[in-house]
Amino acid sequence: MPRLRKVNPADHVVSINMNGMRGRMVQMPSRSSKKREMLLVYGHHASLERMFGLAEDLSQYGPVTMPDLPGFGGMDTFYSIDEEPNLDNLADYLAAIVKMRFKRKRLTLIGVSFGFLVVTRMLQKYPELARKVDCTISIVGFVHHEDFRFKRRNLRIAKSIVGFFSLSFPAWIVRHLFLRKTFIRWAYLSVADRHTKMKDADDAERRRRIEFETHLWHCNDVRTYMHTSGIMLRVNLCDKRINVPAFHIAVDDDRYFDNSMVEQHLNVIYKDVKIMKTPMKGHAPTVIADAKAAAPFVPAAIRRILKSA
Repeated sequence: MPRLRKVNPADHVVSINMNGMRGRMVQMPSRSSKKREMLLVYGHHASLERMFGLAEDLSQYGPVTMPDLPGFGGMDTFYSIDEEPNLDNLADYLAAIVKMRFKRKRLTLIGVSFGFLVVTRMLQKYPELARKVDCTISIVGFVHHEDFRFKRRNLRIAKSIVGFFSLSFPAWIVRHLFLRKTFIRWAYLSVADRHTKMKDADDAERRRRIEFETHLWHCNDVRTYMHTSGIMLRVNLCDKRINVPAFHIAVDDDRYFDNSMVEQHLNVIYKDVKIMKTPMKGHAPTVIADAKAAAPFVPAAIRRILKSA
């Protein structure tokens, strides 16, 4: 993976304030004459900086908007306004972004992993917005808890753990005891030879990736992270159809998801589902440093779609 980009993403970042929650949003202008409007929603354990290279790559097909999610990337949490970071609240937040930023424009929705879950719930809850959407693109996304590859016993354990640490005091303990920089660095170094995000890097590159992972653990709210993890392990969005085409980008060695199960559930919800493969290794890299690093994420078939009117 290339080194972290030297161009400052802040050149394309603006501040936002949604319902009293302060965050940021990337507004990337088109790098060509293409005018396809795209809304990019990042996933779990992420930030604008982590996905900036993907936004940069996509901007060759039109303007790209990528907002923070409440509790992620350093944005204020739903807890700060006495709300929970449940899927409906996240869908409401994303719908507000669409209404504010796109108004009467048509758009393409692109969700990465957990981000696609939020995109899907928004389209189910706001069918009037679904009529504005040309298509959705899932990048290693999912819509049902059975998409996970976890064994049943491990799933039960994971649900118990994230449920406990989504409580206020346990989350505070995690943040101030276990997420110290020295502890995070030691944890990654101890498994670096077999960790999918680290094992292909030399020592210098590993240090850079670990530093960025440390940044992600600190800019993402622990309680929100745990609560939304619980949502992912229980979610089932297969009760409502969406009359929008869906294109799903999958990786063969995804350590989280069973691609055949994802495809089945997408077909229950979306019309005209098409599956494409990307040669990217693992679920997602630590950081998509620049447009060149992002290129393998977007298969040629998706690029042809984005080029079209």
